[in-house]
Amino acid sequence: MAKIQALEGVEPVTMIDAPARLDYTFTAGRATSRFLKGLEKKKLLGERSAATGKVYIPPRGADPVAGVPTDEQVEVADCGTVTSFCVVNVKFYGQAMECPYVCALVLLDGADVAMFGLIQEMPYEDVHPGLRVEAVWVDDNELSTTLENIKYFRPTGQEDAPLETYKEHV
Repeated sequence: MAKIQALEGVEPVTMIDAPARLDYTFTAGRATSRFLKGLEKKKLLGERSAATGKVYIPPRGADPVAGVPTDEQVEVADCGTVTSFCVVNVKFYGQAMECPYVCALVLLDGADVAMFGLIQEMPYEDVHPGLRVEAVWVDDNELSTTLENIKYFRPTGQEDAPLETYKEHV
C-alpha cells in the first residue's frame, strides 16, 4: 500500500472527545407507578404471577415467562442474598463512586428475581455469593419516587444463605 506523503510523520488519532446526549420521556405504567410510589414509603412492592407463582420486582405488569398479567401486589423485604457480583475497577466520566466498588444482584427475601444494587460498608474482597445484605435508605426527607431511595446494600451480619436458596439465580 502506497504511503501518502502528506501524512508522513503525523501522529495517528487515537481518541476523540464526542459528547452525546439522549433526551427521552418515560411513562410508567400501573405496575411501575405502584412500585415507585412504594419506594417513596420505603416499601418494595412486587407483583405475583397467578400462572407461575413467581414474584417479580420491579414489576412490569406481566409475567415474562407465562405472558399473563401480574395483578397481585406483594411487599418483599428490603434484605436479601447476593447471588452474583462484579468489582468495578474502571473509571468513567462523571463517576460518583471511587474505584474499586461492588455492583451485585440481590435476591430480596420474598422475590423470585434478583435486583441490581451497590454493596458498601465492607471491603470489596469480602463480597461473595450467599452474603446476606440489607438496604440502606436515604433519609426520610429525601424520599421520592425513585430507585435511588436505596443508597446501597450492606451486610446484615447474618450467616450466609445456603446455596440451595439462590442457586437458580446465579
